Amino acid sequence: MKKTIGGGGGTTNRDWWPEKQRLYESISKLSQHNEKTNPIRNRQYRTEFTTQLDYYGLKSELKLLLTDSQSWWPADYGHYGPFFIRMAWHSAGTYRIQDGRGGAGTGQLRFAPLNSWPDNGNLDKARRLLWPIKQKYGLSISWADLMILAGNVALEDMGFPTFGYAGGREDVWEPEEDGIWGRETKWLSNDRRYNNETTTNNASGCEVSQSLDNPLGAVQMGLIYVNPEGPNSNPSPLLSAHDIRETFSRMAMNDEETVALIAGGHTFGKCHGAAPPDDHVGSEPEGADISRQGLGWQNSYQTGKGLHAITSGLEGAWTPKSPTTWDHSYLTILWENEWILTKSPAGAHQWKPNKTTTTKDKDEPIMLTSDLALKEDPIYRHISYQFYQNPQEFQLAFAKAWYKLTHRDLGPHERCLGPEVPPPQIWQDPIPTNNTTNLIITKTRQEDLKRLLLQRIPNTSILIEIAWASASTYRHTDKRGGANGARIRLQPQIDWNINNQHFDLRHYLRIYEQIQHEYNTAYGAANVSMADLIVLGGCAGIEKACKKDMQVPFLPGRRDALQTDTDTQSFAVLEPRADGFRNYYNLPDVEEEFWLVEKAQLLNLTAPEMTVLLGGLRVLGVGSTSSSSSLTHSVGQLTNDFFINLLPMNTLWKKKNNSSSYEGYDRTTEKVLWTDITRVDLIFGSHSVLRALSEVYAQDEDFFVQEFVKTFTKVMNLDRFDVVVPDSIRSRL
Repeated sequence: MKKTIGGGGGTTNRDWWPEKQRLYESISKLSQHNEKTNPIRNRQYRTEFTTQLDYYGLKSELKLLLTDSQSWWPADYGHYGPFFIRMAWHSAGTYRIQDGRGGAGTGQLRFAPLNSWPDNGNLDKARRLLWPIKQKYGLSISWADLMILAGNVALEDMGFPTFGYAGGREDVWEPEEDGIWGRETKWLSNDRRYNNETTTNNASGCEVSQSLDNPLGAVQMGLIYVNPEGPNSNPSPLLSAHDIRETFSRMAMNDEETVALIAGGHTFGKCHGAAPPDDHVGSEPEGADISRQGLGWQNSYQTGKGLHAITSGLEGAWTPKSPTTWDHSYLTILWENEWILTKSPAGAHQWKPNKTTTTKDKDEPIMLTSDLALKEDPIYRHISYQFYQNPQEFQLAFAKAWYKLTHRDLGPHERCLGPEVPPPQIWQDPIPTNNTTNLIITKTRQEDLKRLLLQRIPNTSILIEIAWASASTYRHTDKRGGANGARIRLQPQIDWNINNQHFDLRHYLRIYEQIQHEYNTAYGAANVSMADLIVLGGCAGIEKACKKDMQVPFLPGRRDALQTDTDTQSFAVLEPRADGFRNYYNLPDVEEEFWLVEKAQLLNLTAPEMTVLLGGLRVLGVGSTSSSSSLTHSVGQLTNDFFINLLPMNTLWKKKNNSSSYEGYDRTTEKVLWTDITRVDLIFGSHSVLRALSEVYAQDEDFFVQEFVKTFTKVMNLDRFDVVVPDSIRSRL
């Protein structure tokens, strides 16, 4: 019988043209999480969290749930606290500082692949335990917020004083199709994400693989951080310490925070390895039968739950006498025992005390190889011993590290909602406030400043590029960067290569500072910040570049950060390795077009917005001052020349000898028309989707200019969490 093709069957474009389709799929990510896919697009979640949520009532119900053990998934020791801490940790723990992706901010733990990672085994049950409460409180609490709040309430109910909690995370409704978790095709495969070179770890003296591939944050596919048995199940605490340091630094944690998190988290709960997983545990949620209704890891060992649960394959508690109470026992047990290697009932490497004990086996503590790293690695050893001797210091360090772990990707302090929000932390990139200073400069004075900027810096390309350089540091993934704060004038941004490739940034910032001083001296209480002045310069440059009168919207009120408010090391990762909008590539063997899409995605741009911005910035001279590389003979004027000159059939494109760039020839005369054209430029005429968009902008210059101005304005205001953005601007955000 012939099988009918349907329901998604059949040969796909990717099967026919894999390389072309790979870029199409990359571009399609710019349309992910479109408002049309959002079932609550007409509701303002952050407003409802603030005005509709009975916050303390919700916390009370979560507290009751913690000891309401359900027969279908009973709580260890009668308390779900450790289970919910693990859920919150694993929801947040995918965050990585290199590109800001991962983290708790959108509730991605509900979707593949995270909901089915081996390291997230049985966390599907934790979310189902929360469902009745989520259903009751409805749209006033997101899953993203609820999973973190459940972890906080669990800590508090077990006696730990948390540092605070902030809401404001908005759920998404589909998985992130970023392909950002690694290249492996098998869970927990060995070391494909480490390069093959070896080096000596200064802390341990061991020879180790040099570093993980960027921007990955875990050592193997399907892990949050590291293999608790040791690298590739090699029970070496020193080698484990290398992996721990590498992965925790990828999520912006220093050594002290790392030790605090491991020791604090392992004060609670237990590991589950009652029997070998391969013999008893079924498919993960995404691979389970439809009858399982999204539940995975069905366990056939005896009752399959409680004492018979199988998750990691490790078995036992770190603090068996007090696994649901905050105390100092983890560090006491770690430091007051020597440890010998043993095996769990599932056959996994773990450690037991090297002394005779009169307690039953189930009351004997265990340690994992990753725990012993805190005692064997010289740096971790010093920190963990300090914490062992100073319980209050350890408690505060864990409280702060837990808050950072669970809130790192929520963004600046202005985005934090609720009655338990602590003061701004350095990792939230704070910007000082000064209520005595009026930063809302009037329309008339904006015009005065624009005239002065154009007089002092007549090169509009420079004005626009500095504004772009300041604002385009924004990352929608973790809400960091942007123009607010004017950190472009601070370390490390002021010295980034990309900011000094065509002009001396410091020279022009001194001119901005002179204008700021003159203006603030003249008007006193109506001060202008450097952050506002830089963006206003970009607006002035674009207005001058337009053939017709054009008002570029400007939203004042930005403030200036101080160097002391800036974590230099943390900000260093925002330095662009590639920015197709500025023709900058500081990477070997770079596929320029994919890095352009990456930049556009971090800026939360759609494909049309990416297209119109690229074409506009090219002709404005951003990233270049050469007409031959800008596809226009009028560099500095805002025209649709880029698209007009890219698309005609009388131009033949050829790759330049010994170069990665291209030249355009007149097909009839063979005269060189354009030189130094990049792959990024040509992809807008080559790729069917991008060509279709380019054709739109090539047909109507007025429409192109309007769309460019709207999109440029969007980028300038992406980080304006401090104000209610006017509808004229919000419509493009």
